Amino acid sequence: MAEVLEIKKDAQLSEQYELLIRQLKSLLSKEERLITNLSNLTAALKQTFDKISWVGFYLFDGEILYLGPFQGKVACTTIKLGTGVCGTAAEKGETIIVPDVNKFPGHIFCDPDSKSEIVVPMFKNKKLIGVLDVDSDSFNSFDETDKKYLEEIVKFLTEEIIN
Repeated sequence: MAEVLEIKKDAQLSEQYELLIRQLKSLLSKEERLITNLSNLTAALKQTFDKISWVGFYLFDGEILYLGPFQGKVACTTIKLGTGVCGTAAEKGETIIVPDVNKFPGHIFCDPDSKSEIVVPMFKNKKLIGVLDVDSDSFNSFDETDKKYLEEIVKFLTEEIIN
């Protein structure tokens, strides 16, 4: 298991993600508890990308999304499906990129410094598990490259790590 990340801040965004994903494959383990894997994953994302001000998981209990492991400021503890970016991504079952959170209808302002966001829903056997939520304190921080690689990370997590 790798406990030290190699990070190349001067590399292209895609190269940074590819390096991170290779390392996540040895950092995360099916034998570890879910909370351990999610905690290390959030830490790895926060360490790798300076643009991330908050990163974490909201897990689905069958009724609501509840706060899971995260890195950043204190956060909202529960989110209803269909509300905010997280609840909307979870309900629609698709990744949502928000360049300016002030323009997203029904955005939940857990952190007033958050300016942009990307949320990737997580499914296992077609059942909602939760969402990966990534925020930035800058506008327009996330794009299709982030979407591609964050979806790849979530796919690895749901197919290879989560039982």
